[in-house]
Amino acid sequence: MGDQQARKIILDIIATVAPDADLTDLKGEVRLRDQLDMDSMDFLDIVMELRKRYKVEVPKDDYPQLASLDSCVSYLGPKLATAVAQ
Repeated sequence: MGDQQARKIILDIIATVAPDADLTDLKGEVRLRDQLDMDSMDFLDIVMELRKRYKVEVPKDDYPQLASLDSCVSYLGPKLATAVAQ
């Protein structure tokens, strides 16, 4: 799975959790919570949606790796590739 496909999956999940969020101008390196009106519950909803849709588990210790869009792609890309291939 390429970075673009992983990015699209992540953005789709964010759009589900925060449907009013404007995702058109997201900066990859800036924390998502600084760019979007998201709280900790929204973040947990993203983690739950990853588990529900793709059976991807994110340990609590790894949550900081989901801070920005770029870090999400780096961390989740390999996990999503495995999940999609199954």
